[in-house]
Amino acid sequence: MIKTIISDLGNIIVYFNNDLFFQRIKKHSPYSVDDMKIMADQYIPLLQAFDTGRISPKDFYRKVTGILKAGIDQDTFFPIYNDVFSINTSALKTLISLKPGYRLIMLSNTDVERFSFIKKAFPEIRIFDEYVLSYEQGIMKPHPSIFLKALERSEAEAVECVFIDDIKENILAASELGIKTIHFLPYTNLEAELHNLGVILH
Repeated sequence: MIKTIISDLGNIIVYFNNDLFFQRIKKHSPYSVDDMKIMADQYIPLLQAFDTGRISPKDFYRKVTGILKAGIDQDTFFPIYNDVFSINTSALKTLISLKPGYRLIMLSNTDVERFSFIKKAFPEIRIFDEYVLSYEQGIMKPHPSIFLKALERSEAEAVECVFIDDIKENILAASELGIKTIHFLPYTNLEAELHNLGVILH
């Protein structure tokens, strides 16, 4: 019997498009959008450091603007960096319909700036009973430890939980702990997938 639903945030509840950031900051940088995309791939460790809270927003701003040679102050940088999201109303509606009967936990790789922005821009996402966030935990999916943190707050056994995520590596990590999973893709019928796992929608 399923008792708890654990859901990712990005590309489940909110879509994100980092191209919007590159397009906006291009006005302040000598690099093209394509150049910046290539550079972003090379600086994944920097993004991971921010997502795990190992560097401050100020240090992140300094490093990114240094890499991009962007002449922009911090108060201008973060609105450009943060505002890349749009709500997935269908998935959110489905999760809201589960609230009366199931414990809801958000499990997300995110940073303090973007998550703060999302909470303000989309207050309707504040439906969860618990939030397990990489920047607070100091660790990211797919590391098993962050899934164990979510299970600690689930008030259920692993087999009584369903985890929803768009990244296969994260799905596999959850499965290895005995958690039931839904790999969320653009064509996924979330209600049908949940129903197949015995989840009752209200």
